[in-house]
Amino acid sequence: MKAFISSLMILSALLVASNTQAASIYAGQATAAAVCSQCHGVRKQSQGSVFPNLAGKDASYLKTALKQYRDKTRLSEVMNNIAASLSDKDISNVASYYARLKP
Repeated sequence: MKAFISSLMILSALLVASNTQAASIYAGQATAAAVCSQCHGVRKQSQGSVFPNLAGKDASYLKTALKQYRDKTRLSEVMNNIAASLSDKDISNVASYYARLKP
């Protein structure tokens, strides 16, 4: 009986954790649509675009780059202004969202 209750508790914790992760993906999608997609697109952008496609990029790379832009240790007038409006949670959500997309 104790094993059953323990298993049930572990399963419940995993379900909550997966729902939290899914919520951050949806939040990242909303932020990306509002902030990033005008220049970077969602899955792909028009040919000849000067902005890199972010779909499929490594999440840790995207997080680091966005934090560097926000902190102005990586310079780009446009990106410094945009990243300044992003919280750590926003950055994590956007990075997770773009990393999950196929390029």
